[in-house]
Amino acid sequence: MKEFTCTIIDPAGLHARPASIIVGTAGKFKSDSRVASAGKEGNLKSIMNIMALGVKHGTEITIKVSGEDEEVAIKAIKDALITNNLIES
Repeated sequence: MKEFTCTIIDPAGLHARPASIIVGTAGKFKSDSRVASAGKEGNLKSIMNIMALGVKHGTEITIKVSGEDEEVAIKAIKDALITNNLIES
């Protein structure tokens, strides 16, 4: 399993647009991808799971990826978060 922790810098937090980008990125891989925040965890391949976490600006999240393509998947997810100005590089 690979994981990284980061802080959301988007003023609106993880709202629908960035959630859909994350779901699209995670969905390209076979690995199980999860996001954890404030004691709750959701599937990164489900927009409803991500939205249900209610992640706001300044919230720390942990991305966890496990499976056969976890190395490539976690890099792609992190790159998508950085490219869309959701986290700092």
